[in-house]
Amino acid sequence: MVKEPKSLQDAIIYFSNQDNCIEYLASRRWTDGAICPICGSDKVSAFNAKRRTWKCGSHHQRREFSVKVGTIFEDSPIGLDKWLTAIWLVVNCKNGISSYELARDLKITQKSAWFLLHRIRLAMANGSLEKIGGNGGGPIEIDETFIGPNPQKMHRDRREARYKAICARPNQPVMGMLDRELRQVRAKVVPNVRRDTLQNEILTQIEKGSTVYTDSAPAYDLLKAQDYIHEQVNHVKEYVRGEVHTQGIENFWSLLKRGLKGTYVAVEPFHLDRYVGEQVFRFNNRATKDNPLTDSDRFALAVSQITGKRLTFAELTGKAPN
Repeated sequence: MVKEPKSLQDAIIYFSNQDNCIEYLASRRWTDGAICPICGSDKVSAFNAKRRTWKCGSHHQRREFSVKVGTIFEDSPIGLDKWLTAIWLVVNCKNGISSYELARDLKITQKSAWFLLHRIRLAMANGSLEKIGGNGGGPIEIDETFIGPNPQKMHRDRREARYKAICARPNQPVMGMLDRELRQVRAKVVPNVRRDTLQNEILTQIEKGSTVYTDSAPAYDLLKAQDYIHEQVNHVKEYVRGEVHTQGIENFWSLLKRGLKGTYVAVEPFHLDRYVGEQVFRFNNRATKDNPLTDSDRFALAVSQITGKRLTFAELTGKAPN
């Protein structure tokens, strides 16, 4: 029986043993025994305790594999004890954890901690293809926000340079949708806030016939023509009109910006989508009266999503060959 750590202290002690790390990850990856990550065959030899590997029965390259192959841990020289401790910290710190703080805690370089955090964020991302809402579902709150530096706090020369640079907008738009019934958020970085861009996202994510609440932005004017039950609230006059408001999604924006400004301080637009996905994971898996998730539950869920996600340093820094 694989132990489930209940606290950060339990996790640090339990995962200090390399065999415990391998046993825990193997139980999360494979419920009915190891499967070759190269060919997908279940004809795998018994675990070699000395080498800490399995061997595929089919003939192909890289027949021998460890629990790290095919996951975010692949080719990482950092031990699994530090990896799993880092995952626990990221999924359970409400406002995130910076690479400098993680580097101090794990005794690794800041550069390694930054790379490690981005790979964990990739594992936390869980983009569902199923649409939300529907005739029997609850209302959906839709809103957009802008994330970026405050131009008023910039030096004049830097502010002018940002505005003049091609495609260097001072703020990056992010669109979000909150399902009140499921209490789940979907958010992503969008190129702009034009009507066609936002409307395409709504058509892709929300079932027709759903009730949607937005502010009075002109980009949402045609939603009724697309078979949605659409109600708007004009923030110039009011913020709430009965059940019609966007306070729920705006609460998520405040949590997101608190982490970005207070913990991460400066985030490049190139990486923003992963930071948004990190906050979406924590928000959607927070403890509520109806769903009292624990720190251990969030950790186990994140670990179960590590497979099939690979991010190299060249890809992360935009230097991967085309």
